[in-house]
Amino acid sequence: MAESEAPALKEIFDENRFRHIAEELSSISKSFDADRFLELSLAGLEDLSLMQRLRRMTECLHATLPENYGKALAILKKLAPRINKGFVTLVLPDFVGKYGLEDFDRSLDALKFFTSFGSSEFAIREFLRRDFSRTLAVMEVWSQDENEHVRRLASEGCRPRLPWSFRLDALIADPSPVVPILENLKNDPSLYVRKSVANHLNDITKDHPEWVLHRIENWPLENPHTAWIARQALRTLIKKGDRRALTVIGAGEKAKVTLTNLVLTPQKLKLGNPLVFSFSLKSNSTKPQRLVVDYVVHYVKKSGGTSAKVFKLKEFTLGAGETISIRRSQSIKDFTTRVHHPGRHDLEIVINGETFAKGFFDLAR
Repeated sequence: MAESEAPALKEIFDENRFRHIAEELSSISKSFDADRFLELSLAGLEDLSLMQRLRRMTECLHATLPENYGKALAILKKLAPRINKGFVTLVLPDFVGKYGLEDFDRSLDALKFFTSFGSSEFAIREFLRRDFSRTLAVMEVWSQDENEHVRRLASEGCRPRLPWSFRLDALIADPSPVVPILENLKNDPSLYVRKSVANHLNDITKDHPEWVLHRIENWPLENPHTAWIARQALRTLIKKGDRRALTVIGAGEKAKVTLTNLVLTPQKLKLGNPLVFSFSLKSNSTKPQRLVVDYVVHYVKKSGGTSAKVFKLKEFTLGAGETISIRRSQSIKDFTTRVHHPGRHDLEIVINGETFAKGFFDLAR
């Protein structure tokens, strides 16, 4: 591996990590068979992905902990604060989600406990899938818990489109069952919780934008915590230039500005180098106006077509008759999530949902 190359994410669950878990469990339970745990855990480990390694640890814990579910949970609760890597704690709720479905009350109590060490957001979905109403009722109680980790779980665990997990089709079809949870958390003092609520609502905008807009428009947006959630929740709609979403953040009116001197440098760009663009805005209004300035890059696809990607640029209030210069540098290089292809890439400057200027650059590999 090159010195500059980051280790694979799956190495979170490397041999040393499994040995650490075995050592800690041996100190917690004198009857724990560390040798068997490691024999089962390390066989073919190198060929497994990150999530396969996490599940491997879960299954090996089940094979070596007491058969009695309650006794196994008691040991895992003692293990939780001893785990030396935050992501690895996900194995604890994973154990519950895989082996505790028949013991609802004990399992949900365990998920509530484990979520403070990492997150139980994936495991709770197994219970939602099995017993939706009963599980959601518990999560509503959690939404008023004094612990911010538990409150966040109430929102994050029932997101309809949670990344790295299966979709909750019932909530994609009808988000109304989560209203009590979202209402309880709409002005939460914890940023950790507010981020989850905003992401939850942003998920819902993919299927029910009007539903989300109606709810947020009736929230007390003078509360700074609620206003923060609203802004983040509507980010996808704002990028699309949705007028109602822009109105919520005070930028619903058409921008009264003149855009001049849009310059892209270099015009012919080699992959790996930064693109720099700049322009000036002059207000044509007799009063201050709230502006949301985005830019859109139309990336060339392998097929020769293009795919538009919206980027946030600047959000500010421009005074009457005021002029402002804006400059942005963006690295144009390949990522795991985007591979660039040569050709003409168009760029648009969008203000309050309306395109004000266009430019382009030619990309070569």
